[in-house]
Amino acid sequence: MSDQPSSPPAGHKPALRAPGSSQSRFQVDPVAEAAAAAAAAGVAPKTPPGSRSSTGEESKGRFRVVNFLSPSDAAPDAGVNGDTVRSEASLHSSTGGLSHFSDTHSSTYYLRTFGHNTIDAVPNIDFYRHTAAPLGEKLLRPSLSELHDELDKEPFEEGFPNGEELTAAEIITAKELSESKGGTVKFGWVKGVLIRCMLNIWGVMLFIRMSWIVGQAGIALSCAIVLMAIVVTCITGLSTSAIATNGFVRGGGAYYLISRSLGPEFGGSIGLIFAFANAVAVAMYVVGFAETVVELLDSIDALMTDEINDIRIVGTLTAVLLLGISVAGMEWEAKAQIVLMVILVAAICNYFIGSFIPLKSKEPQGFFSYNAAIMMENMGPDFRDDETFFSVFAIFFPAATGILAGANISGDLADPQSAIPKGTLLAILITGVVYIAVAISNGSCIVRDATGDDNDTMVGSLENCTDAACTLGYDFSICKEGGCKYGLQNDFQVMSLVSGFGPLITAGIFSATLSSALASLVSAPKVFQALCKDKIYPGMHVFAKGYGKNKEPLRAYVLTFIIGLAFILIAELNIIAPIISNFFLASYALINFSVFHASLANSPGWRPSFKYYNKWVSLAGAVLCCVVMFVINWWAALLTNGIVLALYIYVSYKKPDVNWGSSTQALMYNKALTHSLHLTGVEDHIKNFRPQCLVMSGYPNSRPALLYLVHAFTKNVGLMVCGHVRTGFRRPNYKDMMNEQARYQRWLLKTRIKAFYTPVFADDLRQGAQYLLQTTGLGRLKPNTLVFGFKNNWRDGEMKDVETYINTIHDAFDLQFGVVLLRLKEGLDISHIQDEFQTSQEKAPGMKDLLVSINIKDFDSDSSKPSSKSTSCQSSPLIFRGQKTMTNKPILISDELRPPMQLSPADEKLLAASQQFQKKQSKGTIDVWWLFDDGGLTLLIPYLLTNKKKWRDCKIRVFIGGKINRIDHDRRAMAALLSKFRIDFSDITVLGDINIKPKNKKMFEEMIEPYKLKEDDMEQEAAEKLKAEEPWRITDNELELYRAKSNRQIRLNELLKEHSSTANLIVITMPLARKGTVSSALYMTWLDTLTKDLPPILLVRGNHQSVLTFYS
Repeated sequence: MSDQPSSPPAGHKPALRAPGSSQSRFQVDPVAEAAAAAAAAGVAPKTPPGSRSSTGEESKGRFRVVNFLSPSDAAPDAGVNGDTVRSEASLHSSTGGLSHFSDTHSSTYYLRTFGHNTIDAVPNIDFYRHTAAPLGEKLLRPSLSELHDELDKEPFEEGFPNGEELTAAEIITAKELSESKGGTVKFGWVKGVLIRCMLNIWGVMLFIRMSWIVGQAGIALSCAIVLMAIVVTCITGLSTSAIATNGFVRGGGAYYLISRSLGPEFGGSIGLIFAFANAVAVAMYVVGFAETVVELLDSIDALMTDEINDIRIVGTLTAVLLLGISVAGMEWEAKAQIVLMVILVAAICNYFIGSFIPLKSKEPQGFFSYNAAIMMENMGPDFRDDETFFSVFAIFFPAATGILAGANISGDLADPQSAIPKGTLLAILITGVVYIAVAISNGSCIVRDATGDDNDTMVGSLENCTDAACTLGYDFSICKEGGCKYGLQNDFQVMSLVSGFGPLITAGIFSATLSSALASLVSAPKVFQALCKDKIYPGMHVFAKGYGKNKEPLRAYVLTFIIGLAFILIAELNIIAPIISNFFLASYALINFSVFHASLANSPGWRPSFKYYNKWVSLAGAVLCCVVMFVINWWAALLTNGIVLALYIYVSYKKPDVNWGSSTQALMYNKALTHSLHLTGVEDHIKNFRPQCLVMSGYPNSRPALLYLVHAFTKNVGLMVCGHVRTGFRRPNYKDMMNEQARYQRWLLKTRIKAFYTPVFADDLRQGAQYLLQTTGLGRLKPNTLVFGFKNNWRDGEMKDVETYINTIHDAFDLQFGVVLLRLKEGLDISHIQDEFQTSQEKAPGMKDLLVSINIKDFDSDSSKPSSKSTSCQSSPLIFRGQKTMTNKPILISDELRPPMQLSPADEKLLAASQQFQKKQSKGTIDVWWLFDDGGLTLLIPYLLTNKKKWRDCKIRVFIGGKINRIDHDRRAMAALLSKFRIDFSDITVLGDINIKPKNKKMFEEMIEPYKLKEDDMEQEAAEKLKAEEPWRITDNELELYRAKSNRQIRLNELLKEHSSTANLIVITMPLARKGTVSSALYMTWLDTLTKDLPPILLVRGNHQSVLTFYS
């Protein structure tokens, strides 16, 4: 039996869908399934003429390949759109002839895995690629919905699984990659990293400063200086290797490594100064080259103008030449580097060859070839001119700052993960050995001081001459008085003297300076381009554009050239040089710290294939880099750290919308988990109590007043969770709920509301609230207070909803939660306005109306508010305060020119009220009616509010119940209690007339009338049956039993209107109803009567556990 699945009959073969079709990619064709079953039974299905059988290769055509075809590649009869891709089956069709296209939204056949018809996929590297992966095409594995959902469902109505939709930027990147594939120039580890790093490390220092360092510090300390530098660079090289092998490395070098490890804050700050340092380093190296050229011109009296201007002229011409080589492409730049490398190696070899050839003519200038006496004399230090070990080290260390030259062009390497570790570490080893060899050679061949005079030979005995030169027949003792021009201490060009062919050393100096300048000129634009692509800083994206097959950053090249040229024209780089060295060292310190941080975070994603690193060694490397920064130049180190800190603060404040899975996130998770676990082992204490609120907000933006008031007293104090019970769905759509959860959580973050959004599916509000009350939270980070809005329209709806509402309050008390109800007389829910405007938009599809809450001071803060009912952010209507047409009138605006639509007066008041807690409260009072002791929550919430900036101008007034004959005593007792609680108050009022009869009970009677059982007017059996069917009904017995309590609510409403009608907020102890005894209608009537026609009022009832204490 063939393994190839038979194609379905022609009449049932899936056709290509039109663009925009919502058909699932895996809609099962029943006829194809039947055909496959028939084939399995040994019966060959009939194949109509013209139909083709699929090949085994067609299984690969099912996956969505991120690769784009030009229309010219398509078959003439095939529709090509942005989502259409050529399947692999089209390239390997068994029948040949027509090309077959597979659309991501079209039906497909069952595919074969392990010889079975299934769409379940085996592991494949292409599933794990990024969308724009340059090393291969990305495939999308079957989603869980495709494998798990029922067959009559369409699991992909919204396109791709797992939220992997292509963004516009990713589509462009993928197109660019597919267009440029095959033509890019990629380097191996030798040409791309090793040569580049060696050229950068072997700078001018090797030829014109190494001999002076040996003269000052001696052979032993010079080797120590080189070894110290090697230790710092080697640790950094190991850290770089670890980061580079922890996943695919793209272009950007040090910036890419640091930003992807530590996040955009550190990466963005280092990326900018690292790119700038490389740009200025171009000027440093070019000026070094120009100075050497001008010295040669001066020696033959060929200066063009004066020395300083000649340096500027030669430097400018050199910079233009280097820019031309760089712009010509990386291939030309690499060829130039190889030529310079050959010259440099020849110059080094020329020196060592010359050191073995003693010449009589060179002896007066201090060169005697290898001699033990000279070596022993130069072994120790001889610091002069106020130089010290650390000052000499500071002069040498910039020579070692070229180790990232290869990593900086990581995007142009064929295999960065392999090339960067091998090339960088080998370059450090080779250059370190050469530096030490040159130091030993210099100290063994050349004396520290020489006159250069052939006549300074020894005359007489050696008693008065102890120098090594004396044993060789020369007396240079006059040099102790100063003035000698030769020897290690005095002649910077002594290596030219030693070499076999002097001009080749000059060529080596030219090669060292030009190669370093060229490397910096290439590194700066590459790093800057990567930084600009990530859009960390505004306005820089213009420099991210690449040109040609290699996407060369020509604009960044020009910018680097301009910066470099500006510093070349200054021609005095003695001040800027230490700052640049510190910039490089700051990068090294952060690379080392990145490895330590990633290892400390213990993230499963930290799996570098390079194993020869240690987190503590990396930390030591970071500390060493910081120490070296201050050793080189303390004020430059302070300036560097200041710049890094300023950029870090800026990027942290701007919060760029990127997610790179940094170790900062991993460590944050570790800390949160560790602290959460530690909290569970600590018993709660009254002093640490804080209200942790579960707010039944629905969609977070549908009840803004509730959200902002709770946020006012929980911000930076306690937990706030926005609970949303979703009901009324025929079949729960969990995917939509998860998408909305992510979207509304982003909305909360954007509006700077410190809260979590948690939706649940349930049959009704009570069941959903029970889910949330029992499961929300983690350990001690768990809500202890239930907050929701008062049901203003309870008399207009079905009473079963009231029963559910009241039972939810009972459930909260059963679970030992405190309960807080907020009532505004205008209402809380503004979602009906959003629905109304969305409906009008659907009737006029050409209009793009947006809904934004009213905000007088900050229009932008709410302009992105998503609709509470719609799943689309773009479909919500927008309301704002028209400032010219109708002052303070909310109006609807649209993109089309038409008269603004006004809201109804009730909706205007509702929208205005919904924003009242978002703005700063005017001077006024928060009236606390602490009638019953609930543990202190009724008092704690107002206190927390007055600590906030928006409520700071409000004073707390306390109202308590008491007896007429003990008013003064009760006031003093409450004042003493509040002072012990350290809570400021402006006034205490003792109400002695709470229990007198209310003046008007008519409103209460009218309110309860429709809900009475009226059992006296019917048979007992009928009354019992009706009560069982409608348990919310109020019996006459119940009404009589609780008449005093009912009267109290009426009386309290009268007192509230009398004393607190002008308060900014009223906080009052919520009356309790005994579960199973008081009907929901009566309890709801109490709450309604108590809070009717008042300013914003909070009904608060704690769980009767103390939340305040006066003990320290």
